[in-house]
Amino acid sequence: MKYKVLITTSGVGQRLGELTKYTNKALVRVGKKPAISYVIESYPVDTPFVVTVGYFADHVKEFLSLAYPDRNIEYVTVDKYIGTGSSLGYSMLQAKNLLQCPFIYHASDTIVTEEVPAPTENWIGVYKGDDASQYASWQVVGGKTLLFNDKGAIDFDYIHIGLVGISDYKKYWDTLEKLYQNDQNDQTLNDCQVLVAMLEKGEVFSTKQFAEWYDIGNTSALHRTRAQIADHFDNLDKMEESIFIFADFVIKFFHDAQVVKERVARARLLGKLVPRIEGATKNFYRYTYVLGGLYSDVATPTDFTYFLTWAKKNLWIKTQEISDGEFEKVCHAFYLDKTKTRIQQFLDANNLKDEEHIINGERVPTFKELLHQIDFSWLSRSRQYQFHGDLILDNVLKTEKGYCLVDWRHNFGGLLKGGDIYYDLAKLNHNLTVNHDIVNKNLFTVKLENGNHVMCDILRRDNLVECQRVLFDFVKKEGYDARKIRMLTGLIWLNMAPLHHYPFNLFLYYFGKLHVWRTINEAK
Repeated sequence: MKYKVLITTSGVGQRLGELTKYTNKALVRVGKKPAISYVIESYPVDTPFVVTVGYFADHVKEFLSLAYPDRNIEYVTVDKYIGTGSSLGYSMLQAKNLLQCPFIYHASDTIVTEEVPAPTENWIGVYKGDDASQYASWQVVGGKTLLFNDKGAIDFDYIHIGLVGISDYKKYWDTLEKLYQNDQNDQTLNDCQVLVAMLEKGEVFSTKQFAEWYDIGNTSALHRTRAQIADHFDNLDKMEESIFIFADFVIKFFHDAQVVKERVARARLLGKLVPRIEGATKNFYRYTYVLGGLYSDVATPTDFTYFLTWAKKNLWIKTQEISDGEFEKVCHAFYLDKTKTRIQQFLDANNLKDEEHIINGERVPTFKELLHQIDFSWLSRSRQYQFHGDLILDNVLKTEKGYCLVDWRHNFGGLLKGGDIYYDLAKLNHNLTVNHDIVNKNLFTVKLENGNHVMCDILRRDNLVECQRVLFDFVKKEGYDARKIRMLTGLIWLNMAPLHHYPFNLFLYYFGKLHVWRTINEAK
């Protein structure tokens, strides 16, 4: 049977809060992929799709062009997707001319794992849940008659999941058009109102019960889905970027288009050290999936020695993009100016003042005083090396042939070729202490007690503790300044603070302050 699938992505997705501040709700990561991927992959590869776009329309189009270049996808631009006159019903009407055939409406925040039946008859997708506080629902009377309930019903049989098969498409569009004309400013107009009106006219709808249904329409539902979905994937959320992992490729998203442009340029410079770039758009790029073990999972002290030797030979190669004097200025701005901006951002976001603290029993001055006591001239003196820029164990893959680097930084203070080797070394040191797996399991503590007293600590895996010893043995052997690495590590934690969630952001701030203070005292 020939039919199409309608996916509406035009709305703002306000119930997902900050997650949709920088991109479309359909592109919020669920497991390893964004929500819309689970929808598209529910259907045969030759299925035609009609996708409504509005809010961050280009993001939706760019992603789908990279992820599904061979799929048949038509786009409909919705002019009113927020405010007066906007509604799900209005967005659906904009696609009416492309859907003059049987079709399935599949909400972009609805994920099912079973085969979706063709619309050979009118049907409503439902789920046998026990809580309709956030969802519309249906009652089945006499085994056939459907009675509709708005959100919050206590007595119901099925939850409405936003998945509907429409065989009588002409009647559907006629009904929706009449409802819209009755009140063009009704922002609640949706598929349910159309179904109810059709039922009242004697149209017959069967129910298609789905055994598994995942909703990502609000933040609490998204958290539940991420924890339960089969391709569960732990990753520290960043509001302005995402990573999506497919069977044979990976797609990265950045709200800042300049980051994408420079990432792609740096991939060409790093060559075989990183995966091959397969395609890029303004806000996305796609690269080949590399088979290997995530180094944070497989690193051992012995192999870490090999990795550092490999990095010295293949990655950390001296280069000269600008003069040494200019490079020192770049480092100075990168370490001082960026840190000041980031900390002010953190303090403002958390309504905190720059104060003296007693952290783990040690009196630590204000952030302003810490900066005053750091010798940034010493910290900024370095040679230019080819660099990664975010060299943490989670960005290294152990392969059969050696190592592959992923998620490289787009630049170092504006430079594409030359960076500070100390920054790469400090990133390694940071990650050997603050490991993503530990953070995702909330195995860290930060407690504010008695005003300015703070206790903070983090669990550490013994294997990574031993790897850290290997790192500093390497640093000593190569003649690098270990104290400079420790200072940069503390600054890295401070710089990370405004980028992460509560309470991890507080941990990073206080942990960073403590370690910067300790490193300052090493020189006294």
